Amino acid sequence: MSRLLLPRARGFARAGGTPVDAGPYAPPAPARELTAVSADGARLHVEVHGPQGAPAVVLAHGWTCSTAFWAAQIRDLSADHRVIAYDQRGHGRSPVSLACSADALADDLEAVLTATLAPGEQAVIAGHSMGGMTVMAASGRAAFREHAAAVLLCSTGSSQLVAASTVVPMRAGRVRTWLTRRILGSRAPLGPVTPLARRILKYGTMGTGSAPHMVEACARIVHACPRAVRHAWSQVLDLLDLDHGVRELDVPTAVIVGTADRLTPPVHARALAAALPRCTGITELPGIGHMTPVEAPDLVGRTIRELVHAHIKVVTEESA
Repeated sequence: MSRLLLPRARGFARAGGTPVDAGPYAPPAPARELTAVSADGARLHVEVHGPQGAPAVVLAHGWTCSTAFWAAQIRDLSADHRVIAYDQRGHGRSPVSLACSADALADDLEAVLTATLAPGEQAVIAGHSMGGMTVMAASGRAAFREHAAAVLLCSTGSSQLVAASTVVPMRAGRVRTWLTRRILGSRAPLGPVTPLARRILKYGTMGTGSAPHMVEACARIVHACPRAVRHAWSQVLDLLDLDHGVRELDVPTAVIVGTADRLTPPVHARALAAALPRCTGITELPGIGHMTPVEAPDLVGRTIRELVHAHIKVVTEESA
């Protein structure tokens, strides 16, 4: 069972330092910070932005990222939404935990939903990459079914992640899968954010037209992830099979993918759209890579707004 601890003190330093400290991808200051505790005792850093009582949005980031990855959406949506963002275990300001599994992802999302939403309150839940996998893993859980009004899946997949990846530019098969597994599962430190590091990250995760400030933001966020955490979760993603979770995701669900996504290519998004019980549509973004919330911030934010408008009933004083 999850429980809520005392609110965090403001000014607590981010693990690895602030990834970006200026511009549209600088993390905005939250209205409130707290710690949710998962089923196994893992502590999760949670931020709440925007006005109390506004329609709720919950954001789950991907592998090697943090709440900072959603900075553009938080800045936009928090004007008239209550935006809840949390660091996956071991990422960002959530303490390092190597207890990594799909069940742990689901436990953590349940803990966040229980800690931040009132009984029966619903939210739009958006997940990017491993965050989308978190949603699929949690789709049959009681807290998810209670609180999920609609879902946005960005740049994600449910199974065969390594085999389908096109990070290694060669024909699909055992050799490419082996090489991809070695690259994504590497224990090597990423080191400082250098021009070479930015070029490598851009090739693997972003479209060729990504602006330099977008690449810089993503590089700083990814490089801040602890090496042991990065490796541990790579092993989970390698063997992940959440096809059953897709079939249980019985809420309105939108799917977004970039056509230049090498980590979770469009084949995954198309399979999700075909298997989801209530898919509201799939959007394929020409030339966009894996980092859709950073590369296409306005479209991702607009899609979340549309899901809120369509699927969350706003109770006003007149109608209460």
